[in-house]
Amino acid sequence: MKQITKKLSLAATTFVLAGSLAACSSNNNGNGNDAAASNAPSASADTAATEPAGNLPTLKRLDVFQGEDYANYPVAKLLEEKTGYKMQYDMLPQDNPAQKLNLLMASGEPYDIVTSYIDMALYSDYAKKGALVDLTPLIDQFGPNIKNAISQQSMDALKVDGKLYGIPNIITYPVGFGILIRTDWLDKVGLQMPTTTGEFQAALQAFKDKDPGGAGSQNVPFTIKGDLPMIDDLVGAFGMPNPWNEVDGQLVPRVLDPAFPDYVKYVSGLYSGGLLDKEFVVNKDATAKEKFSSGKAGAIAVHWADIPGIADALAKAAPDAKFAYVPALKGPNGKSGFGANQGFDRLSFIPKSSKHPEDAVKWINASLEPATFKEVAIGVEGTHFKVENGSYTPILPIFNDERNLANNYMVGTDEANYPQYWQARVRKNPVMFEAFDSLNNKTADSDKILNVLSVAPYLENYSKNNLKLETMSGDYTVKLIAGSEKLDGLGDFQKKFNAEGGEASAKEVNDWYKTNK
Repeated sequence: MKQITKKLSLAATTFVLAGSLAACSSNNNGNGNDAAASNAPSASADTAATEPAGNLPTLKRLDVFQGEDYANYPVAKLLEEKTGYKMQYDMLPQDNPAQKLNLLMASGEPYDIVTSYIDMALYSDYAKKGALVDLTPLIDQFGPNIKNAISQQSMDALKVDGKLYGIPNIITYPVGFGILIRTDWLDKVGLQMPTTTGEFQAALQAFKDKDPGGAGSQNVPFTIKGDLPMIDDLVGAFGMPNPWNEVDGQLVPRVLDPAFPDYVKYVSGLYSGGLLDKEFVVNKDATAKEKFSSGKAGAIAVHWADIPGIADALAKAAPDAKFAYVPALKGPNGKSGFGANQGFDRLSFIPKSSKHPEDAVKWINASLEPATFKEVAIGVEGTHFKVENGSYTPILPIFNDERNLANNYMVGTDEANYPQYWQARVRKNPVMFEAFDSLNNKTADSDKILNVLSVAPYLENYSKNNLKLETMSGDYTVKLIAGSEKLDGLGDFQKKFNAEGGEASAKEVNDWYKTNK
């Protein structure tokens, strides 16, 4: 596989309402909060939506980060034509989007639609604190297309205390992240693709010692971003592919897993040995990608959807570069696997501060009219896509020019048909498709290990505590890897973790798991 751009990473956006703002703003994994927040366009009251000349109001939407202006992308114009509504778009920053979202929600910014990467725990926190509009009566009155597009099962999964506050976008693939490695570097140091954690460490050691990229003092064997202490593929090699994994019949969070110390020892050994980026703690997403795409780093943990941008940049820096995903690595005890998700990719909701909740639902309904949704997703047959052997195939380059970012405009998906339309989206870049294919189709089913909680319903204690506990354990793991904390203190941290909601969450999660296993 050869070549790579920048797409929004499919790491889940996390957010909580006012009570968690202080904790969120103080836990940034080494990234500058102010800088991250400033990446988003201003969303002050000065930019409030204004009424157009016609009868329909201009709606105001907050969406996930993308590298192009929302308003000027072709899909925005298409949706305006099809729905009759003008839309004013703001977007969250690429780094630390939760902080900005919390601030905007707490300040009562009058957004009519907010779309973020899904975290059921945090979505339900907003709902329970009365920050969201109950959509059920509005959908009953104004949303026949919504009802036809979104399954009752999906609707039920997003209900909090019996009420629906969000509209989901379904996940169309199980595995997102893996470790991308320079295979031309492997050739230069005389090694095969690693298949075990020991072989992976040996490859990184060879990258350090022999500097196959010729980067000198800037040579980085393996880079990651600072808020990614649980490295996909490596955590699977230690039996912890998902945030909660089964241990003796019970679901256990990673920081309480008996394998957690062994994982930390392995990764901290990479760090202390100069094999893991010495600056990983302060790396933002773009920083880590730049190190790999500029030819300085030999491996990176990255989502397959990021491959096109990385490939394009790397082709300029090192035209002969080649890379591929490392397969599911076997750990010291023979375990391996990638976390595999079902459920939802992102969700959209209407804040209580919305000035036009009825019109927002009407807009969503119009966007989910079957023909409109298909045109949004993959364009016009013969112009943007063609059908070959029963599969949707993009016509390039116009598909990339006019539909590459279409998924960011969707509020809900046509669940019956989108998996078929999505075939065109994943084939829009041959290099990206090869990466997707490697992780999702060429990985053995036994190494795609279902994240059970990705299909769990709303669980109150888990939902209330999840963000805080994930932040606590993530920050602690980074400190362990970087050596500022020692594993001798793990027991004390675990007691704190349980006291802060871990014990209550585990009881609730396992009561559900026992019934649904």
